[in-house]
Amino acid sequence: MSEDLTPYRIEPIALSNESTVVAEFLPDRVRETAYQSEAELEKAFIKQLQLQAYDYLPLTSEADLVANLRLQLEILNKIVFSDSEWERFFGTCISSANDGIVEKTARIQEDHIQVLKRDDGTVKNIYLIDKLHIHNNSLQVINQYEVPQGDGGANRANRYDVTVLVNGLPMVHVELKRRGVDIREAFNQINRYQRDSFWAGSGLFEYVQLFVISNGTLTKYYSNTVRDGHLAEQRSKRSRQKTSNSFSFTSWWADAKNHPITELTGFTKTFFAKHTLLNILTRYCVFDVDRKLLVMRPYQIVAAEQILQRIATSTNHRQLGKASAGGYIWHTTGSGKTLTSFKAAQLARGLPEIDKVLFVVDRKDLDYQTMREYERFEKGAANSNTSTAVLQRQLENPHARIIITTIQKLSRFVTKNKKHPVYDAHVVVIFDECHRSQFGDMHAEITRVFKRYHLFGFTGTPIFADNAGSHGNPLRRTTEQAFGDKLHTYTIVDAINDKNVLPFRIDYINTIKSRPSIKDKKVSAIDTERALLASERITQVVSYIREHFDQKTKRSASYRHDGKRLVGFNSLFATASIDAAKRYYTEFAEQEKELPPSRRLKVGLIYSFAANEEEVDGLLSEEEFETEGLDQSSRDFLDAAIKDYNALFGTSFDTSADKFQNYYKDLSQRLKKRELDMVIVVNMFLTGFDATTLNTLWVDKNLRAHGLIQAYSRTNRILNSVKTYGNIVSFRDLEQETNDALALFGNKDAKGIVLLKPYAEYYKEYQKRIEELVEKFPLGKAIVGEAAQKAFIKLFGSILRLKNILTAFDDFAGNEILSQRDFQDYQSLYLNLYAEFRSTSEAEKESINDDVVFEIELIKQVEINVDYILMLVEKYLKKKGSGEDKEIRATIERAINASPSLRNKKDLIEQFVDSVSTKAKVDAEWVAFITTKKAEELDRIIADEGLNVDETKAFVDNAFRDGAIPATGTAITKILPPVSRFNKNNGHAVKKQTVLDKLGAFFERFFGLI
Repeated sequence: MSEDLTPYRIEPIALSNESTVVAEFLPDRVRETAYQSEAELEKAFIKQLQLQAYDYLPLTSEADLVANLRLQLEILNKIVFSDSEWERFFGTCISSANDGIVEKTARIQEDHIQVLKRDDGTVKNIYLIDKLHIHNNSLQVINQYEVPQGDGGANRANRYDVTVLVNGLPMVHVELKRRGVDIREAFNQINRYQRDSFWAGSGLFEYVQLFVISNGTLTKYYSNTVRDGHLAEQRSKRSRQKTSNSFSFTSWWADAKNHPITELTGFTKTFFAKHTLLNILTRYCVFDVDRKLLVMRPYQIVAAEQILQRIATSTNHRQLGKASAGGYIWHTTGSGKTLTSFKAAQLARGLPEIDKVLFVVDRKDLDYQTMREYERFEKGAANSNTSTAVLQRQLENPHARIIITTIQKLSRFVTKNKKHPVYDAHVVVIFDECHRSQFGDMHAEITRVFKRYHLFGFTGTPIFADNAGSHGNPLRRTTEQAFGDKLHTYTIVDAINDKNVLPFRIDYINTIKSRPSIKDKKVSAIDTERALLASERITQVVSYIREHFDQKTKRSASYRHDGKRLVGFNSLFATASIDAAKRYYTEFAEQEKELPPSRRLKVGLIYSFAANEEEVDGLLSEEEFETEGLDQSSRDFLDAAIKDYNALFGTSFDTSADKFQNYYKDLSQRLKKRELDMVIVVNMFLTGFDATTLNTLWVDKNLRAHGLIQAYSRTNRILNSVKTYGNIVSFRDLEQETNDALALFGNKDAKGIVLLKPYAEYYKEYQKRIEELVEKFPLGKAIVGEAAQKAFIKLFGSILRLKNILTAFDDFAGNEILSQRDFQDYQSLYLNLYAEFRSTSEAEKESINDDVVFEIELIKQVEINVDYILMLVEKYLKKKGSGEDKEIRATIERAINASPSLRNKKDLIEQFVDSVSTKAKVDAEWVAFITTKKAEELDRIIADEGLNVDETKAFVDNAFRDGAIPATGTAITKILPPVSRFNKNNGHAVKKQTVLDKLGAFFERFFGLI
């Protein structure tokens, strides 16, 4: 897996003593106390930038912006454009009508040297930004820049707060709100600008690479493609809804000790320091193969620079081949180690003295996953490296500057090649997840044959003296002994404080009580394991999981992910042994055999040979892909489970070597796409596996130290506002082991930060908020005035957030304070205000509701569903004519009004209630009714728009199957009537958008009803 490097892509890296991230930031001791308006905040911010040598420009029009751009590029490139040269260059290399954000981002990140064809026929390279000598670039600041809205609002203009120009191009945009206003409103306002006006005129604001949002007190930054699907959603005028996971991916700035710098003044002094901002723009962004711009976080930048600095100093001091030439990075799991290691490798390969960069992983599944990750960042960086022979060719290829391999392959290469020229090359070796297996004989052999190397390791769970165990070479038992100095630390506590990963919520479910005397017996562990495998206990554990599965994985919540609408999350079940895994798989099948297939949990099973359940140092035994080590019974059982999987998904895997590897890969992908509900494992997937849709780990095995944190960390990847923590449900008493692991890998105070607070604390706060709600906003009394409405929105939003957490606690069941009816009524008020505020914002584009943030996603996860409504309908029919029917009818209406997804279906439900007969089977009549209505409304759209009947029906069927209306691709084109693409009024695009709008509304109306 190497990179085929071409000469023009090499960028020499100029090392500087000026670190991008300040070592330690000490805020000003004197704090201002006077009220500060948004205008005053903006004025102070610009003044600070001027003190930092930014030039202020009082320009507000596009003509001035373009004229300044021309001047700055002339200064940077020591050239004077003729008018015709500038017109050509500007029209083709800067402001082409066909270019959008992606193309302009690619121009800055990948093609920043453009070619000018001069009037005399010669050509000249024109730098848009100088990445080698960053202080050659000019930095200017403008504010209150006006641009007409793109929605035809010619009489209105968007006014942007503050923009930083780099060589005249807008590359950093800052949106400010006054103190006390939620900064998410600044985020939402930028989204509106991206949708409505950044592309207007010459589209220069589509060159913005970074956004900064601040209310003076809190300040964050993010890239122009901060989340999956961001561009598609913002550029499609059909989709106006806000997604739930966008704001979660904004970042705090910090110093090298991970202390956040949140005040705008401190942020400006550090982040907007000239060398820092220019380094971030030119060096610490990655434009990946998915065309997403990833901007690194401060701890990632510090780690990369520490590695580069160590390479430089150890080379100068002739320390190659020694521990002092390398070191290790301790960054907790989930903090983006792959991006950090990739950027370190990418920068290291650009150093003129470095011949090779080897990225070494420990397991085949990590090899596969890391290869895919590297391929995301740079196309061609990771090619197929399937054998030692391929590795040898890459090591001998001077153009293969980055090579990804496993430690096993590298070790086999060393064994077969006692002498080889590469051993004398100047190499950087980076180990991913550098723990136990890199401390053994393979590690010793590799470091013996290579002469001029720098060795770096990345780990989320280092081996310290406290968890080192007593096996192996005493000189290589800890991470520091094996790799050298610790170069940077970012613990699980740091990551949770920064909200880069989620906290954990742990339930300990007691399933067995052992006699006190059992601890005195040498065979206690064996006896205990036998008791833990008792069929009665297995039955109870499976019953508990099935009973609480929907609650723990939030199956009442819906959200969009990877272009599809999903319901709830999924889980792993970690078992103590292959025998246990088999028993649990059998019990799930037994308990669900009477259920229809649609109501059964989709359960997968995977294991291979693993010698021990747990090592003395807490490390999990490695499970390879070889199934030959399994006893015949275990292999036959696994083959049978894979047959179940094949029947479920139409695949053809088994336990033979290649097919088992492909089964692993397919299983992992279906886990990531939430196509599986649960996978039962022994050790597989508990380390090095990331799936954002995974929120729950069921545990029936002993875990400690490294293995415990690794396993727990499968659940705490950030996804959206519905997923607020990683759920751990342990059927063993791991409380002390958990506390010890958190203290070891966080700090002595880690427990209180990493774990959620106890149920009682959340419930007490919930009670307090409900009391305030009832007192200030009693039902039946109108909420008069915008101030009161905003106060209600804020209070009810906080109640929704608390309820979101409380619903996962078993204790919360039956302990609601408000009746279901009252809660629905409050929710209806909340949704009505949401509709009113949104319509005001849409009608008056410049009217921004600064301090209003609605928690609509949280309502969606506790909302009433169709099944509940049909139950009420059945009840209504039975009571019809008795006098009670009116109350039930009112309950139906109340439930619909309190549901965001049912409000647009209200007329359908009411028509159904009026039409259904008292003797009907409600479920069957509902399906027939909705099927008819759906067909009628689709036929009406087809007729009104003149669409292709068969193609449209197939298109819609596929959308309901996939959970989304596809806005791109050829499928939508096939259903449209013939319209010239070259119509001067762009009739094709208008028609396409009209059809998408109608089909989108149709989809939202009928999705999930049957």
